[in-house]
Amino acid sequence: MSLKIRLSRGGAKKRPHYAIVVAESRSPRDGRFIEQLGYYAPMLPKDHADRLKIDLEKAKAWLAKGATASDRVHRFLSDAGVVKPLKHHSPEKMKPKKKAQERAAAAAKAAGGGEAAT
Repeated sequence: MSLKIRLSRGGAKKRPHYAIVVAESRSPRDGRFIEQLGYYAPMLPKDHADRLKIDLEKAKAWLAKGATASDRVHRFLSDAGVVKPLKHHSPEKMKPKKKAQERAAAAAKAAGGGEAAT
């Protein structure tokens, strides 16, 4: 059984609020959960005291039991100092491929050679 600490949506259309819950990874987003750890109200201002509430002790206990946090919840927990922040690396796919590197090298050589002749 894979456990996730994730957000469960509630609220009206275009007025969301989220419960931070521990749930099995296969259960639906807004469906069955094991325990509620807190809530997140994104419509409130960022400096409002009631925007985010998490029981950090329960979160630490569930992480020790093997639960993994979703990206957003992981960010909340890292801001609170419970876990280390995620490091996102630029993907390898964005780097120029072999032919593009060859063309860039040829262009640099041509530009370098033209300057030397002048």
